[in-house]
Amino acid sequence: MGAESTGISATVALTGLLPFVVLMAAALSFPLCFLLLRLYRKSVLKGMDTSAGGQAAETVPAARLGVRPAALSIRELSEATSAGAAMSGGDILREAANGPWQTAAVYAMAGSAYAAVMTAAWLVATKDSAIVWTKIALLFWTYFWPAVIAVLLVAAYDRSRRLQLLAGYFGALAVLIAVALARNPNMSAGELPFYWLLTNGAETILIMTFLLRPIRAVGPLVLAFLLVVALGSQTVLSIAGADPGLLRAISEIGFALGLSATGVFVAMILLGIILFAALGWPLLRWIGRRYERKKLSDQSITIDSMWLLFGIVQSIGLAFEGALWILTGLVAFAAYKLVAALGFRALRRGRATRPRTLLLLRVFRLGKRSERLFDRLRKHWQQVGSISMIAGPDLVTTTVEPHEFLEFVSGRLGRQFVTGSADLERRIAAMDTAADPDRRYRVNEFFCRADTWQATMQRLSELSDAVLMDLRSFSPANQGCLFELGRLLDGVNLERVVFLVDATTDRRFLEAALQRLWQELRAGSPNLESPAPAAGLFGIRNQSEPEIRALLRVLLKDNARTATTG
Repeated sequence: MGAESTGISATVALTGLLPFVVLMAAALSFPLCFLLLRLYRKSVLKGMDTSAGGQAAETVPAARLGVRPAALSIRELSEATSAGAAMSGGDILREAANGPWQTAAVYAMAGSAYAAVMTAAWLVATKDSAIVWTKIALLFWTYFWPAVIAVLLVAAYDRSRRLQLLAGYFGALAVLIAVALARNPNMSAGELPFYWLLTNGAETILIMTFLLRPIRAVGPLVLAFLLVVALGSQTVLSIAGADPGLLRAISEIGFALGLSATGVFVAMILLGIILFAALGWPLLRWIGRRYERKKLSDQSITIDSMWLLFGIVQSIGLAFEGALWILTGLVAFAAYKLVAALGFRALRRGRATRPRTLLLLRVFRLGKRSERLFDRLRKHWQQVGSISMIAGPDLVTTTVEPHEFLEFVSGRLGRQFVTGSADLERRIAAMDTAADPDRRYRVNEFFCRADTWQATMQRLSELSDAVLMDLRSFSPANQGCLFELGRLLDGVNLERVVFLVDATTDRRFLEAALQRLWQELRAGSPNLESPAPAAGLFGIRNQSEPEIRALLRVLLKDNARTATTG
């Protein structure tokens, strides 16, 4: 009994049904991501509102100072100030500034390997005898598109850089198309642009949808799971279609059970879905364990998911030449992974600076402004060190890590919360301060109860190389920020602290609060030794790349190197 006995051939299934199934999986993933993150945020906020009870970690402030400290001045940190700091920043500042573009270069090389495999597979599968350099170049440049998206994700966050990158890619594509049209007068003007859209259009829309900031943290994981299920729905068809004997045996079993030809076809799809769904959850747990063991980073999971999506969808067209060509994308994905691993290994060998730790404090009600600043700052800082922060409603769904999300799905998110002093010290000792395989450091997010966040903030500030306190929208309503300001003055050298402000900051109230808290300074404060103590305020407007780099220069200056030990 041939493949036609099921009503639809394997080739038709792979080239017609698989795209539909992939699109359906993506369509279902999108609302699922929003639902899961909404529930995750609700669960975290509920945990933040509860108390740890008798186990709560307590702050133990030193005795108040018996004499008036030296006057505290307010220093405006400007571009000129940061330029002076750059003179002392040295290698670590260059690593922070250039690291994202070095990462982008690795992904570009890995993308070249992916594009080379896909181009070679296209030429072999189609048995094209007219192999000319323009065709090879067009195919390669078309399949290179995922590398451009990767560069946009890891480095080009500034609008001007993004426009330059896109203009360069599509400018080169336009030149190649023009040359091809000149060499082939019979070719229509829209044929090659249409081929590019057919090859990359659907995947680009899907991946950009799942990289929207509200769902970016978990979108790739959810999409990868459902893509595996989608691939499973067609795997049984592919295997059976490649082996007429196996297909005949499956069909006979189905007919014996009273199924029609269409019923056998549907049953094979359902069997693949069930098998791959059963494997999907262990796969996610495996990814989570590899993340915890530092075999993967959050960024590499996102980038890998993107390339896997492109590989699966771009292989569909090749299935017209034979069912097994559907695996081409997986081979190309493996080539991408190999080159990326070798590239990052070479970058890690060139690193010579000591990692730095940044504590990020902020006004929780900043919302999207907090997300934008964090996204841009972390691209640079995670090249030179880790970031510590206390979970809050503004960034709780932006910074969710794979293992935290899987703990939530498993109903064990409560284990992530600090429960007391001993637990806090245990978590601090276990802080991840080593680089991931892609050379990036991690964000150490502390989930705190209502009665454990103050002690957590105090200990983290003592152990950090630099502290950035985002005081945009700061006003008398932010009593928690007043506590943090006091602890910073008491326990952290102000040379290591930068206060971020903008037009929404109540400057008069902020400066008055700083002066009042300064007069209440505790004994033992490292700021007592400063002959001219000053609180540095860094004004920020549009969070552009020049502003972010200026902020880095201030945070990474030499006198931010040594943290107190508490």
